[in-house]
Amino acid sequence: MKKDQMPSGRRMVLRIAAALGATTTIGLFSLDRAVAPGTTNAAPPARPSPPRAPRPAAPAAGPGAGAAGRPMAPSSYRLQPMTSYAPPRFRRALPPVRQRPFLRVSGTGNTMVLSFDDGPDPRYTPAILATLRAYGVRAMFFVCGEMAVHHPDMLREMADDGHVVGNHSWSHPLIPKLPPSRIRAELGSTSDVIERTLGSAPLWYRAPYGAWNRLSFEIGAELGMEPLAWTVDTLDWQEPGTATIVDRVLTGAGPGVVVLSHDAGGDRSQTVRALRTYLPRLIDEGYHLTVPRR
Repeated sequence: MKKDQMPSGRRMVLRIAAALGATTTIGLFSLDRAVAPGTTNAAPPARPSPPRAPRPAAPAAGPGAGAAGRPMAPSSYRLQPMTSYAPPRFRRALPPVRQRPFLRVSGTGNTMVLSFDDGPDPRYTPAILATLRAYGVRAMFFVCGEMAVHHPDMLREMADDGHVVGNHSWSHPLIPKLPPSRIRAELGSTSDVIERTLGSAPLWYRAPYGAWNRLSFEIGAELGMEPLAWTVDTLDWQEPGTATIVDRVLTGAGPGVVVLSHDAGGDRSQTVRALRTYLPRLIDEGYHLTVPRR
């Protein structure tokens, strides 16, 4: 998708309708005053990027195309949530436009949501899918376009198992640092990959690092998506150990909680092992692990 390309024709009509229709079914989630949980107004200190396996570059045209048709190459990113800040100026967008993301489930008893960012990754995503399938649990997968375009079969497996496939941008950039055309390319290119693979565009998106701004909310609304953050951050990107991840999930568990984990972006073997441990415990404690419906 070229950087100034906008959805057109029938696709734009459908996505506008999806955005307008979101208010009738969005009651599953609640908003919080914070833009993203666990963040501050200052950016965190720089950290070395986690090691990532080499992956093929994005196609020269189509999804992920940047300026002058150049592809958005795979990036090396930090998986640390950051705060957001709105630019001083922004254009008008189509309603409804959120001013902050949904952070938790509301009014649904012991319902919880498990979410996984940055994939799909053939080293870890299949094991996560197998564990969820073994317990009959559905989850949300916020995929990066640069990964999804090379692993369409895993996207189809997610959808076939009843999981929600969401948009996590193309190359995992810091969204508030980008101009509107680049934000549109990052989100629009990823939505296009998901739509071509699954037959329908994503209805949810999550900003990389949890860094939202007004433009991202507006462009997300134009694409027919709602913003979802999280309640509990496992910090699994730090590779703190399987037991620590398990403890963070079980300690933070509660009605309405949305759990953030990752299935790509580094060594996620601890995440895989932790899921196998805490998932049956959550079920035994009476939690219903499910996904939103729109």
